[in-house]
Amino acid sequence: MLLEVKGLEAGYGHAKVLFGVSLVIGEGEVVTLIGRNGMGKTTTVRALIGLVRATGGEITFAGERVEKAPPHRIARLGFGLVPEGRQIFPNLSVRENLLMAGIARGHGAEPWTLERVIDFFPRLGERLQHSGTQLSGGEQQMLAIGRALMTNPRLLVLDEATEGLAPVIRDEIWSRLGALKRTGLSILVIDKELEALCELADRHYVVEKGEIVWSGATAELLANPGVHETYLGV
Repeated sequence: MLLEVKGLEAGYGHAKVLFGVSLVIGEGEVVTLIGRNGMGKTTTVRALIGLVRATGGEITFAGERVEKAPPHRIARLGFGLVPEGRQIFPNLSVRENLLMAGIARGHGAEPWTLERVIDFFPRLGERLQHSGTQLSGGEQQMLAIGRALMTNPRLLVLDEATEGLAPVIRDEIWSRLGALKRTGLSILVIDKELEALCELADRHYVVEKGEIVWSGATAELLANPGVHETYLGV
């Protein structure tokens, strides 16, 4: 397994948020983490990358135990994060945002370079000299994904992959994620677009109040309306 999480516990100060989260992601798998707002999805991601300290459990990534490792060490192992809210550098140009993230790794036969990212997101090629503040929300999300790809990750994690985007841009992002899946890249994605997630992903984990309450393959999720009604409905 590329990522194996066992009994993960974490929180903020004295407020515990995660209560024994366990999940696995294999090489080349696309997996989702889904649930209502405020159930612990983003905290799980932040704990995986070391931005929130794990207070219990184990995280093994790329063959190394990392639950006590600093974020930079986890990133160097090949963890590529597209954070909620995109968090691009607004005063840097598109080119600078991409180049500053560039890391050469041995993962895959074809590395991600500036040229490859531009080919993957042609719209960014038209905006190379624009600053982050001059981009639309969809372009910012493309830039955030492109920046993560420039690190040549083994695992790409997207927190709220299409939140706040226009439908046509959402469709483009889902299409590009499908293309990434076909390259064999492992992906963990959080989003509310259940139909799109089911078309993309192999397996799903449902989070409720900091615990994994259901997990299974796409066919199982589609065949289980009770999961939708109990854990995913508004």
